Amino acid sequence: MAVRLGELVAALGGELHGPVHQLVHRIAPLESGDAGSIAFLSNPKYRAQLLTTQAGCVIVSPAVLEEAVARGAAIVTADPYLYFARLTQWWAERVRPRPAAGIHPSAVVDATAVIGQNVHIGPLAVVEAGAILEDGVIVGPHCTVGARARIGADTRLAPRVTIGFDCVVGARCLFHSGVVIGADGFGFAPHQGAWEKIEQLGAVRIGDDVELGANTCVDRGALEDTTIGNGVKLDNLVQIAHNVHIGDHSAMAGCVGVAGSARIGKHCTVGGAGMILGHLTLADHVHVSSGTLISRSVLKPGLYSGAFPFDENANWEKNAATLRQLHALRDRIRTLEKQVKS
Repeated sequence: MAVRLGELVAALGGELHGPVHQLVHRIAPLESGDAGSIAFLSNPKYRAQLLTTQAGCVIVSPAVLEEAVARGAAIVTADPYLYFARLTQWWAERVRPRPAAGIHPSAVVDATAVIGQNVHIGPLAVVEAGAILEDGVIVGPHCTVGARARIGADTRLAPRVTIGFDCVVGARCLFHSGVVIGADGFGFAPHQGAWEKIEQLGAVRIGDDVELGANTCVDRGALEDTTIGNGVKLDNLVQIAHNVHIGDHSAMAGCVGVAGSARIGKHCTVGGAGMILGHLTLADHVHVSSGTLISRSVLKPGLYSGAFPFDENANWEKNAATLRQLHALRDRIRTLEKQVKS
């Protein structure tokens, strides 16, 4: 695809320094950009690359305008990273293939399912009784939409996504391959050395503009629904257990696990392989570092980190209790040292 810089600025804003008719053919990193590409600089530590990049145009902040213009065309914007994100969206709309509306002959769609306008249902997909697919939904090959499930307008299911019965998905969501919504939560009652299954009678309710990475799972609730708020972003291989509530616009990186009935606030983040134990509460704007185990509720916004080696549980609990006192113990020792010196 070839596009003029003037067309980009007309669509996305920004201040163009350079010829409006200059063409770019691709988006590229600074270090590998060529004369036909557009790149961006948002992190100041890569500022030196402005001197060496061969990109035909760069997206920069006002702070580096002079350097950027000295080397060629530039688009100046207050937030280059946000501009880059919106540029990728604009570009994808024009180059990413969208399947034509219609139902593939090999798909199985129950006669009682409700199918909206401009819906695509791909090869070997299954849409069960009473399911509702709103306008513009894309159901990829080998997907299953369970009985009485509802998929909001313009939501896209990549190949091999499973939406369980009675589950509700909002508008403009994107679920990548292998996502499973509405599998049974992990509930069993011990009885005479065996496990008695607790039937999971709730469902899953997912808001608008949610993106779920490949092979991520959201389990149905035991009695009430598991809920995912608007704008939530979950990476690949994330496990959300039954009856979890995740607030609007929270995000979790790969391999995060959230145990049953945890309540995650709005605008929270969890780094890769972070773990949240069950029945805990995280306030809004809580940020959890990668690999951190959250073992008690966090009611104050902020950044939380920590990793502690495993041990026999009794020893681990004693050491963990002592570790929490280290700062106070250090202050006491310093006070005692001052008293001895005086």
